Amino acid sequence: MSGEPGSERGSIARRAGVVAAGTLASRILGAVRDAVIAASFAVAATDAFWLAFTIPNALRVVLGEGAVSGAFVPVLTEVREKEGPEAAKAFYARLSGTMLLLLAVVCLIGVVAAPGLVALYASGFRDDAELWSTTVLLARMVFPYIGLMGAAALATGALHAAKSFVAPAFAPALLNVAFIAAALLLLPWMGDLGLPGVAALAFGALVGGLLQLLAQLPALRRAGYLDRPRLGLRDPHVREAFGRLLPLFVGLGVYQLNVIASRQLASYLPEGAISYLFYAQRLVEIPQGMFALAIGTAALPTLAEFASRGEKDRAKEVFRDALRLSLFVALPSTVALGLLAEPTVAVLFGRGRFDEVAIAETAWALIYLAGFIWAVASVRTVVPMFHALGDTRSPVKASAANLVVFFAVALATMRSLKHAGLALAIGVAAAVQLFTLIFMLRRRVGRLGLRSVAISAARSSGAALVMGLAILGIARFGEWYRGSTPFNAVLLGVAVTTGAVVYLAAAKALGSQEVGALWSSLRRRRRR
Repeated sequence: MSGEPGSERGSIARRAGVVAAGTLASRILGAVRDAVIAASFAVAATDAFWLAFTIPNALRVVLGEGAVSGAFVPVLTEVREKEGPEAAKAFYARLSGTMLLLLAVVCLIGVVAAPGLVALYASGFRDDAELWSTTVLLARMVFPYIGLMGAAALATGALHAAKSFVAPAFAPALLNVAFIAAALLLLPWMGDLGLPGVAALAFGALVGGLLQLLAQLPALRRAGYLDRPRLGLRDPHVREAFGRLLPLFVGLGVYQLNVIASRQLASYLPEGAISYLFYAQRLVEIPQGMFALAIGTAALPTLAEFASRGEKDRAKEVFRDALRLSLFVALPSTVALGLLAEPTVAVLFGRGRFDEVAIAETAWALIYLAGFIWAVASVRTVVPMFHALGDTRSPVKASAANLVVFFAVALATMRSLKHAGLALAIGVAAAVQLFTLIFMLRRRVGRLGLRSVAISAARSSGAALVMGLAILGIARFGEWYRGSTPFNAVLLGVAVTTGAVVYLAAAKALGSQEVGALWSSLRRRRRR
């Protein structure tokens, strides 16, 4: 591996691009999935399925946010660096065998206890005997997905440790492919099997989980990790990995609690507040989930590699590169989504009963959320540094601080700002979480050398402001109160495209190194 900063920056950008492309493919197929399912099944049937899928899907979200990779990649990297490839392969076999045994027990408990579990989050279904029995049946059918998803997540972690990102990035899209195929192909056969039609989606979930695992096996073999799973309860490395996993689950649980709390508080506000906040959150998750999470995922293996060797200075250099790249993407996203809040909401949602008032209220929440995209993106870049250092507890403490600040700001502002106050609280809490993480990281590893990050962020901010002037000049011609018209859609596309070009040109003129890193990674990809 090259030790040159520019080389590592380009590598992270290239890997992040792969992860972002896979995420985009999954999001597009997810939209198709939703449309196909909505057209194929009655609302009551899909209510039953999505409620039955709640617990397995929650695990999918947690694993997809990097809990397994965050706990597993640093340990696997350390074993490979210090004990060699064969020891790493044996460790992976023992970890996967132990994890699969535990997940099998969870699946068995879930199948047996399905009625009680469904009662926890769908007790209202008891009034409809048919709906209740269907939901319990579906819950029992989909619980084995947890085992398949766990195996797929372990394969993803091993491939990330080997710096192989293509298969793990695109494998999640196969779940949506399976759902689409099940709705179109399996639905007519369910009656012959004595099952409700919506059971086709349960089969789709199981096939999708299996496909996610199988799609990664060839890459896993090439990486040298494919082996028969074995039990390893006494293996100290396996115990270490599980010890790191628990705090990660707690930390992600705190984040989910934040989401639940925001919706709970919104329920005390005027009608529509929950939906306005939900739609705004979905929009900011595009840059946050697609790009920021991709950069953190791409940086983790290299951070873990340097940390395992005790090369903290090189790890800090990679950390700075990743943070600069994250801000390079997040700062223009902050400006663009803030300035184009109303146009974006109008084009994406402004039809049918989503009227002018709904557009304005959702855009108001989006402006506040967009203002802190940089903070959320930075958090998702800083946390992998802790994981690489073997510290999974500090991020949990920072998440707890996030939750406390969220409640304080939300309760102080929701009366005057309504749902926009909740959006503001989410953003301020993320900023506090970021500065808490930076403070704890500095105490752990010493000076971080963030001056270069500040200079890069200043250049990115300047370029983003120039971009903002350009997109405002275009957006002023829109008739956004009319919602999703062809003219508005084309104009928004022109504004976004122009903004991207202007931002890159302005960033290059201001001397941004990230433009060069992105361009170099694209040129290397073309030569392959």
